[in-house]
Amino acid sequence: MATRIRLQRHGHKHYAFYSIVVADARAPRDGRFIEKLGTYNPNTDPATVDLNFERALYWIEVGAQPTDTARSLLSREGVMLMKHLKGGVKKGAFDEAAAKAKFEAWKAEKDAKLQAVKDKNANAKRTAQTARLEAEKAVNAKIAEKVAEKRAAAAKAKAEAEAAPVEAEAEAPAAEAEA
Repeated sequence: MATRIRLQRHGHKHYAFYSIVVADARAPRDGRFIEKLGTYNPNTDPATVDLNFERALYWIEVGAQPTDTARSLLSREGVMLMKHLKGGVKKGAFDEAAAKAKFEAWKAEKDAKLQAVKDKNANAKRTAQTARLEAEKAVNAKIAEKVAEKRAAAAKAKAEAEAAPVEAEAEAPAAEAEA
């Protein structure tokens, strides 16, 4: 039986979420599968892959053919590299310890790059948030300035309104005194 490692779609419209599965090559995309190896979520930034490394490596070694997308995910997680390194050990190119050291060095470098991307995204988010906050403070300052002007104008009008009757009262006794 020919087996394939493929993605099985889940989630709703415009928000896909995939399971990485081993299935018979004749089975439909979202149909029966033999084993679930993990999940792939392209909606996060960067995309997240949760994979059972040992089982994926086992299925690759026994001849399961991954689809193009599944192959790129397996390569990204290091399954294809480990298969290559195990082939080198079988041929005698290097020993098991050297293969393990090469894989660990690759994994450390990959993790460092991934962390750099996450840090860059976090810094960009923080910078954008700071810029939005500053813009909001500027808008609030303008609004507060307009409110202060309106209050000053209202206070001035009120003072003038209070002063006008006082002046009228002061003028009335002066007019009576003249008459």
